[in-house]
Amino acid sequence: MSEPGLLAEVLGRIAYEFSLMQPMIPTYIHLMVSALFPIWTGAHASLSRPSSAAKPTRRKKRKVAAGDDTDDEEDDDDEEEETNKMEGLSPTDALLMPLLAGCTLAGLYFLLKWLQDASLLNKILNGYFAIFGVFSVARLITDALDIGHSLIFPRRYALGGALYRVNGREKKATPVAGYTGDKQVILSPLPGFLVRIPLSNKWREMLWADRAMPGNKWTLRGYIHRVFAGKVLIGAHGLFGFAAALAVVVYFNLVDKPWYLTNLMGFGFSYGALQLMSPTTFSTGALILSALFFYDIYFVFYTPMMVTVAKSLDVPIKLMFPRPGPADKPSAVSHAMLGLGDVVLPGIMIGLALRFDLFLFYLRRQKQIPVTNQDGEITHTVEKPKYFSPAGRWSDHFWTHSLSGRPLFTTAKDSTEAPFTFPKVYFTASVVGYIVGMLATLGVMHVWGHAQPALLYLVPGVLGSLFFTALVRRELTLMWEFSEAYADEEETPTPAGDSKAAPERSSIFSLSNKKAEEREARMKKTLGRHVSNDAASDDEVAEAKQGKRDRVREVAGHRSEREVFSFSIEAPWKLKAPRSVRRGSKDQGEEKKEDDSGLEKDKPNWAPPVDKILQEEPAEKRIRLK
Repeated sequence: MSEPGLLAEVLGRIAYEFSLMQPMIPTYIHLMVSALFPIWTGAHASLSRPSSAAKPTRRKKRKVAAGDDTDDEEDDDDEEEETNKMEGLSPTDALLMPLLAGCTLAGLYFLLKWLQDASLLNKILNGYFAIFGVFSVARLITDALDIGHSLIFPRRYALGGALYRVNGREKKATPVAGYTGDKQVILSPLPGFLVRIPLSNKWREMLWADRAMPGNKWTLRGYIHRVFAGKVLIGAHGLFGFAAALAVVVYFNLVDKPWYLTNLMGFGFSYGALQLMSPTTFSTGALILSALFFYDIYFVFYTPMMVTVAKSLDVPIKLMFPRPGPADKPSAVSHAMLGLGDVVLPGIMIGLALRFDLFLFYLRRQKQIPVTNQDGEITHTVEKPKYFSPAGRWSDHFWTHSLSGRPLFTTAKDSTEAPFTFPKVYFTASVVGYIVGMLATLGVMHVWGHAQPALLYLVPGVLGSLFFTALVRRELTLMWEFSEAYADEEETPTPAGDSKAAPERSSIFSLSNKKAEEREARMKKTLGRHVSNDAASDDEVAEAKQGKRDRVREVAGHRSEREVFSFSIEAPWKLKAPRSVRRGSKDQGEEKKEDDSGLEKDKPNWAPPVDKILQEEPAEKRIRLK
């Protein structure tokens, strides 16, 4: 009997390994989905206006009659531009990150050897991670609630072949595209087929109020002289997210550390990190991943440090997945592990690929507009398309398209409606490369029975898929020259070697003067938004009388040049004036006497409202005090 050939031996070996792997397949699927979840969500949450789209025009409030303190803003559904400020990584970081990571890993390894017991170190590190865990998990839960809310109350939906756009301020849905001939305005806040549900006026008003709930946020402003100045917006979803995150962190540190809470905190860290870090260019990202590629290989294959630290520390720096025990002890507790670095580091490159797709989408929608100058020569200028925030477009797509992706309405090509989505060629390619790399990691680890450096397979998978896709689409040069440093510039990126090349970026690990000046400028800008609302400007104060100026500042209770610490809370709605102020406003037409201090004799001894003081001044000398 002849021996089996080479192909038969290979197929037999594959069948044998697959039979051994079958009990682990659910665990590996769980691992793959858990690794892709923070990458997918974090990459989409990091989207902001690319340089190929036009800057949004500032909103202008409509003028109101004198004495009316109300203002009429534009539709509340027209969201403002995202303000995501990501920390750009420089080529210097590609050298410093593996070096600092290696020093940290070696320090933890030798500290564990010296302590002999990792319990004390686990308590210290868990306390450290608890601070960041509260905010990262809170943001993850808050964004999940926002997405769930937008799914119930989308901004657009299709019904009867027409596209309806919901106006939250006017509490109605208007047909804007498709078959709009005989369509009427819908007053129900529910979308799609749900509008057929009969609602009483009370329930209708309650649902409209619930629809506007995520946008009603409290504003918390704080200022410490030369230390901090900023504001935080908190809504109902944010409060719930913070309370839930605090409960999770307290339970994790004081009661028990189950694998699902470890993963939840790991999701939060990864989700937040993908919105804070960006390689800015594909060359920088490739350099960083290549450097960490060799770092991971060395510390997994040639030293016991990586595996020892990962198994000894019980902190949320990894994702854990329950797996079946060995055949002789099937009830034994066992977990597979995946470090957060294997999620975040390839994830920042995948997020960059998604933002590059958005850049290309608006770049291809630009138009060349002929312009005639004074000499009669015709030149061309680039007209950038209007930018529409992708936030919430997924829920719009759900209510306007069939399960197969077919739109349930028709619209003209030159429609001004916001796009529901955009082509994600490079993002899809990088995700496929990540999946292939992860499958290779799991396969080799299962066959050889040894922990594998995941970046050994993930880095070639992600980088190879990206650059191969660009090569096939003949966009390799465009990808290489792309830079997110131009996100706030008026012009699109210029080719390498041009006089308008990207400015040099300092390392995030350095304390360069340029970096310090940028942060100081951002702090001053934030401080200006905070302080200017409470104090009159110097030019306006100079126009007022000395006595009136002192009284206005006294009523404001604030001197910006002397302020050391302040904290304020602004409600999302207008508060009612005190009874004494409302009572006094009825007597504005009556003549009243004032004493030398400027206080009315028939009023209690407290500072009158600022509006009363300003009304006593001539119109050309009034102090504008917000």
